[in-house]
Parts: sequence; C-alpha cells; structure tokens
Amino acid sequence: MVAFRGTEVTAAVRELVADPRVAGVTLYRSLNVESAEQTRRLTDDLVAAAGRPLLIGVDQEGGQLLGAGADTTPFAGNMALGATGDAELARAVAQAMGSELRALGINVDYGPVADVASRPGNPSLGIRAFGEAPALVAEMTAAMVRGLQASGVAATIKHFPGKGEAVVDPHYELPVLDLDRARLDALEFVPFRAGIDAGARLLMVGHYGLPAVIGDRITPSSVSPAVLGGLIRDELGFDGLILTDALDMGGFRGFAPDEPLQAGADLLLYGPAQAGLLPDRPLLAADRLVQLQAWVASFSQPSLEVVGCPDHRRLAEELARRSLTQVRNDEGLLPLRLPADARLLAIMPQPVDLTPADTSSLVAPGLAAALRDRHRATSELVVDHQPNERQIAQAVERAQDHDVVVLGTIDAGDGQVALVAELQKLEKPLVVVALRTPYDLARFPTVRTYLCTYGIHPPSLRALAGAIFGDLKMTGRLPVTIPA
Repeated sequence: MVAFRGTEVTAAVRELVADPRVAGVTLYRSLNVESAEQTRRLTDDLVAAAGRPLLIGVDQEGGQLLGAGADTTPFAGNMALGATGDAELARAVAQAMGSELRALGINVDYGPVADVASRPGNPSLGIRAFGEAPALVAEMTAAMVRGLQASGVAATIKHFPGKGEAVVDPHYELPVLDLDRARLDALEFVPFRAGIDAGARLLMVGHYGLPAVIGDRITPSSVSPAVLGGLIRDELGFDGLILTDALDMGGFRGFAPDEPLQAGADLLLYGPAQAGLLPDRPLLAADRLVQLQAWVASFSQPSLEVVGCPDHRRLAEELARRSLTQVRNDEGLLPLRLPADARLLAIMPQPVDLTPADTSSLVAPGLAAALRDRHRATSELVVDHQPNERQIAQAVERAQDHDVVVLGTIDAGDGQVALVAELQKLEKPLVVVALRTPYDLARFPTVRTYLCTYGIHPPSLRALAGAIFGDLKMTGRLPVTIPA
C-alpha cells in the first residue's frame, strides 16, 4: 500500500501504481485531499492509471482523525460512541462513514481502533479508543466493522496486539508491552476476536514489542512469525489480509520492508518517501487480495451527494448530544440561567495535532461561537495549547470583567493546569469542559463543574452549549476511569 504527495496523478504516480507489486494506495489528508470532488477525481484517475482494481485506504476514524477531508461529516470519535454505550448507533455511524468513503472512491478504512484504553497516560490513544472495558470495546468494534462493510468499505481492526498499555508512541520508538498471555486473552485480544467474528476484512498489526509471545524486547510484532502466524492466523483464526502499520514509523526502525512479508504479513503500509523501496513481493496474499477486490467490486459507488449530507449531519448531532457527559455539577451551577446582559467568557486552547494520527489542527476554535448562539453576550479568548504566564495573566484579567467563565481543555498540560488554578482563585462561576480525554480532571481535581465532549468538532460544541443552558439532558457515561 503505497503513498505519495500530490492531489492529482502525475507521471511518477502513474508509474508507481502501475507496478504489479502495488496492491493499492493510502491517501493522507495533508498530502492528497482538498475536497470531495478532487478526491473522487483522484481515486478515479489512480484506478485508470493502474489499469486494474486498487485498494484505496484512509484513516477515517472520526473524532481527532478525519483523513478523508473537511467535506466529510465530522462524526465524533470512538470514545464519544463508547460514552453512549449504544452499539446500534456505532453501526449506523460507521455505515454513514463508509458510504461517504465509497462515494469518494475509497474502499478501505484503517479502522475501527480496537485498542482498550487501559492506561490513561497512553501518548497515542486517548479518544481513539471506545473505552477501558474490553466487553464494551468488543461490542463497539464489531458494530463498526458491520457498519463499514455494509457500505462496501473493508474494515481494518487495529492496532494488534493492542496498544492500550503503550507508554511511548510507536511513531517515534518501539513500545514494549510487558503482558502475559492470561492478560492478553482477558483484555487486549477480546475486541480483536469480536472484530474477526464480525467479518473484518483486514487486520493491522502494529509495531509493538511483545516479549511473552516473541521472546525478546526488540522485535516488533509486525515482523514476528509467532504473532502473525501463531497468534493471528492459528489461534484467532483470522483469514483476511494482515496489513502492517506504517513502515516509516520509529517502532519499525532497523528492520527491512520484506521482513513482515517473510513473517506472514500480506500487505505493507508504506509512507510517501518509500516508493523506491518496494521489495520483490512474494505471492502470499494473492488469493486473499483477489477475494477482497471481488468483494469491493460487488458494491456500487454512491453519488458525491452523500458526502456530508443532511441525514449524516443529523446523525453526527445525535452522537454529539448522546455522548455529552456531566461528570460534576457539585455546586448546581448548571444549567446556566443568565440575564441577557450577563457577560460570559469562553476560553479554548488553539487545537493542535498532538500525535501524527491527528487532524485537530485543521479545526477552527468554535467554543465561543457555539455558546454565543445561546447567549449573545459571549466573548472569546483563544490561548496557546499550553498558555504561558503572559497569556494566563491576560485570561485572568479578561475573566475579571465577566460574570461566568467556560473553559475548554485539550490534553491539559502544565500551562492549562496553571490557567485553571488562576481562574479558580477569582471565585467566579467556572465550567471546565474536557474537549478531548476526560482524564484532564485528574490534573485539577478541585474543579466543581466538569463536563466531557470527547471532541472539538461543531456538533459536539453545539451539544455542549445546549446542555450548559439546559436545552438538553446529558446522558453520556464515562467509558474510562479518571485517576483518583
């Protein structure tokens, strides 16, 4: 599965996809996607240039990772679905996502994420996980697989063997999972079994050390016959295509591209700088690949009108409303009942990409706009993701002139923690909202009014505004435990 930079098929891209060793292409939002029309044109041209069926994949997880572009419906991610506890809603969301991808000419989704959120400090998981309970994650994973594949998009359950316990990001170095088989069977493998039983067409193996199975601490699962053959094929009984995670990641450093093939992988996920490094590819995956191509071809391509259509946007609003979670309202501050002239200050960090698996930096800050729709006297303050002392002082000065403060946090580090502490000293009504993971509350445990949206897209912020002013009831439940 190759990648390239550009939004159209050049002579170099034409030569690349015509290579018989290439099974397909991965599209990246930052490299290849401008609009729905351009993406549909690009995928059509790629297939024409190859002269044969192509797998065309993308990371369209929802939430923080919307790889198929801004024209697609901004569904909240897995943790929002986990907060609803509704597998049927997850299936419906996945089916809507799948129909939009097929309309764009994309037939493989690198999702759903089947990892269990077992470690709050995991640097690359967060709201990409459905939650911390294996049974919930399994139920949601199976539902997403069925929904995607009902639309003709092959689902890819990832990241085997499960990244929940990782303490480092595999984009940069190899995480080692010190877990025995009893633990793996009881927790990490549960959602993957469910995804396989639901008929997932692909499984992505990540770059994770697994000493209990591999026997050392330096070999990633992606090159281990004991993992690819022993675990995935023999024990779990997966008969679809095994795809590696990206081979340009730090967790794969030091290994050759053909090593996963020799160990039993079917497809290699290449980065855009690796096009000249194609190995002589054995035909291990030929039958499985032909079967997947035939399955993909059995579905018709929807019109582009389905991308971001009103029905899908209503479904995104439903997910946002039903996932919204009230963790604390200890002072009875909510719902807000403000006189028209009361001044409300909305503070939000500038969204940034916290990991390479992130498109948050492309989302405009929208907290104040959402609140202003409910209360006209709303002011906006956008601070850096980690505000410095000067920005904190400015925020406090602004807050002194307002009656109520609503503060959004995103993966609260020291700067955001200091900002919360200074605002608390004002003894003004303060609503703190986790706009990403619920774990932020552990950094400022004395906050008395605390909500979770699990996302920063407009549907989640509109739902938040409605809840703050009492127009909807918050029914979401925390799918993870906040430490302490």
